[in-house]
Order: sequence, then C-alpha cells, then structure tokens
Amino acid sequence: KELHHLEEAAICGHPNSRHNLGCIEGSRGEYARATKHLIIAAKLGFDPSLELLKQHYEMGGVSKEDFASALRAHHAAVNATVTPQRKAAEEGLQQMEAISAALQN
Repeated sequence: KELHHLEEAAICGHPNSRHNLGCIEGSRGEYARATKHLIIAAKLGFDPSLELLKQHYEMGGVSKEDFASALRAHHAAVNATVTPQRKAAEEGLQQMEAISAALQN
C-alpha cells in the first residue's frame, strides 16, 4: 500500500516520493528504474537525488550524459524558485535572527 501511495505522489510531481521510489527500486536490484526515478527527482530540484546520482556517476552507474542533463535541469529548477520576494524574505529573516542574537547577549 505504501508503494502505491508513493507512486501516486510521484506521478503528481512530488520529488521526495520520486526519490524514495528510486531507493526502493535500487534495493530491489532494479538499477535502471532506480536511476530514472532519481534523475526525475533531481530534475525537479531535489538535492538528495542529485547527490545520490553523483555517487552513482562516480561509481560508473550513471552515464556522463544522464548526470550532466540532470545537473543542468536541477540548477534550472533551483534557479526558477529564486524570486525577489523570496530573497527579501530571506534577508528579513537574517536581520531578525541578528537582532534576536544581539538581544540575547
């Protein structure tokens, strides 16, 4: 039942579920399917999948072309989430943390 829900979430675009499916497939010995799941999750901007793909690439389990494609798409997905509003919110949070730290001292 868990696998079914992971598959449903992955189909809907949930990168963590896609990553988890890749891990399950890898543990079953289905390395080609596992790699496909990890590539899709990495292309959605999921950092743990990119790290795992990097490890598999270094061990020869992922082709240079597949890893490069996943890396480019990962960077594009991460860059797409950077907006002026998000930057302003991060700066505001950092200022609040600095004020809080100063008040505690």
